[in-house]
Amino acid sequence: MAANLFDLSGKNAVVTGSGANGGIGHAIALGLARHGADLFLSDIDEAGAIATTQEVRQLGRRAEMAVCDISILEQVEALFRAVDQHFGRIDILVNVPYAFPSRVHPDELTLEAWHKTLAVSLTGYFLCAQQALRRMLAQGHGGSIVNIGSIAGVSALGRGNFPYSVAKGGVSQMTRELAVEYAGQGIRVNAILPAQVLTPTFKQGLLDNPQFGEKLQQRLLTGIPINRLLEPEDFVGPAVFLCSAAAAVVTGVLLPVDGGNLALNAGGSHIWPVD
Repeated sequence: MAANLFDLSGKNAVVTGSGANGGIGHAIALGLARHGADLFLSDIDEAGAIATTQEVRQLGRRAEMAVCDISILEQVEALFRAVDQHFGRIDILVNVPYAFPSRVHPDELTLEAWHKTLAVSLTGYFLCAQQALRRMLAQGHGGSIVNIGSIAGVSALGRGNFPYSVAKGGVSQMTRELAVEYAGQGIRVNAILPAQVLTPTFKQGLLDNPQFGEKLQQRLLTGIPINRLLEPEDFVGPAVFLCSAAAAVVTGVLLPVDGGNLALNAGGSHIWPVD
């Protein structure tokens, strides 16, 4: 029995933001497939979603895909109708996408940037969770929803993170509320809280910048006791755990996958002073 705790064979999983040109969603989708799940993949990047679909099929698992902007209700509804058509059942939902506006101080933030960030990073999660919940309740077999939150959702980061952090704070509380609402129906809802991850967007947009990339990386590492930035593959194990029978009574959990970031007091440091 213990050897099969992480086996996802026979499970159907929907992973949003799972295109191959992304990071965490792509890694989690392949990880779920390696543990036996069949995948319905979505992304706003059609080429990336197609590529991930092909990778999952190469692993011997069934895979379908749809282009979907999760901030748009009609597209979310179409996504889940396609899931119904191709799979007929949903056991797992993993919410991954986010929007991050240009970094500005909150007093300079435009209403458009505020709405866009919350529409994708919070409302989109709710829209997908709502569709999944309706199906899981009708099926009567429970299910697992995993939201990708952030350390920014439980601890302030500053540095222009304001709308993103507020959205991720909403994801944290949404996770708790949904967990409490649906625990009695066997539906578990948890969140994973990453620190800084070496996704293609993060590397290309910030770390590869010759003006401040190296300095930024060193600054970020002062807050990560394991002394390295995270890789998308670091989230596969936690996601598989939360989706599997190994986490059968785990719900409402905000699981930091952050290299010790949240354990470190803001006034502390894992770097000892040098005489």
